Parts: sequence; structure tokens; C-alpha cells
Amino acid sequence: MNNSVFLHIARFISLVFFQVVLFNNINFLGYINPYIYIMFIALFPVKNNRFIIIFLSFLLGLSIDLFSDTGGIHAAACVFIAYIRPVILKFSFGMIYEHQTIKFTSVEFGEKLTYLTILTFLHHFMLFFLEMFSVSQIILVLQKTLFSSIFTILLILIITIIFSKKTK
Repeated sequence: MNNSVFLHIARFISLVFFQVVLFNNINFLGYINPYIYIMFIALFPVKNNRFIIIFLSFLLGLSIDLFSDTGGIHAAACVFIAYIRPVILKFSFGMIYEHQTIKFTSVEFGEKLTYLTILTFLHHFMLFFLEMFSVSQIILVLQKTLFSSIFTILLILIITIIFSKKTK
């Protein structure tokens, strides 16, 4: 096994750990809950098999569900964004995605922000809609989606800036 496999395993375990121990305990004003574990799905290499990312996304969501006692809503939201990820990649990156040459460390900030924003909003909308499971609560779902998505995107950007490799 090469270093990238160990990197993905370490990223998976650390994101689940920090989500369960730290970020699940943040509930600001009833609307803001960061879900940074979706970083794993967002930053997973594009060249890998689509089945692998969907399966790993299911395991990621299931891990969060087991520790959070949420009955599968995280797994469903993770599988949804993993399934729709190629469409979002094509929309955000265009021809770079077509040629399978995306390196998240070397793409423009605007493209990366567009990608993270769409992925995060779709995940959070699915998560909160499944949590409420009522069309009559759509305003609350949209409020929680908006505020949690903004906070999650800011945290993901800060984490990627802190842990990115500096190139000289």
C-alpha cells in the first residue's frame, strides 16, 4: 500500500473522530452545526472508481450515524453527494474534470469554493430534510441548511489552508 492509501485512511479516521468528539457538540442558536466530515468526500481523488467513493461515503456516513444515533440520515446524505459528485465536478471545473487532471491543491480558489459550496449545500439540505422529514418544515430546513453550510464551508476552507502543503 502506498502513502496515498494511508493518507486517506488517516483522513477518514481523523474526520470521523473530530466530527464526533468536537463538532457534533457545536449547536449555535439551534441552526449552526458544522459537518466537516464531508471534506473526505470532497477531497477524494477524482481518478478513483466511482463505486469506491460511494462505498466509502456510505461507511463515513454510517460511522457518524453510529456515534450520533441518527438512524442513517448521514449515510444517506453522504451517498447522495458521492453519487452526484461527478456532475458537480464537471460544473465547477469544466474541462479539467473531463481530462481527469484535477488537483485540489492547484485549482483556482473560485472553482474550489464553487465546488465546496454546491457539495455542502446539497449535503446539508438532504441531511436536514431527512431529519425533519416534513414539507411543512421547509423554512426551518432551509434556515439550518444555509447557516450550517456557511459555517461548514468556512471551517473546511480554514482546515484546507492550514493543512495544505506549501509549494515554493
